[in-house]
Amino acid sequence: MKAIFKGAMMASVVAMGLGLSACDSAQENAAEDQAGAVRESSEAAADAMEDKADAMGGASEDAMEAKADAVRNAGEAKADAMEDQADKMDKTPG
Repeated sequence: MKAIFKGAMMASVVAMGLGLSACDSAQENAAEDQAGAVRESSEAAADAMEDKADAMGGASEDAMEAKADAVRNAGEAKADAMEDQADKMDKTPG
């Protein structure tokens, strides 16, 4: 179920990104690609931590899952900030 949800989420993000990419500069697209790589990397790390947590059980499992959530949230925040900076690249004053 988790794989289906991730696949659907990635497909919608890619489709949205392709629709917006026609309006962006190459520099902005590169910065957004880097943000996407940060997001994917943190997601993969969090998934690996959750896989390890599943094997632990009990309080250790809960603690590891909390750490995985923290990694995922930190990666999302960093990627969002990077994308915000990229969006500001093409904006001209006034």
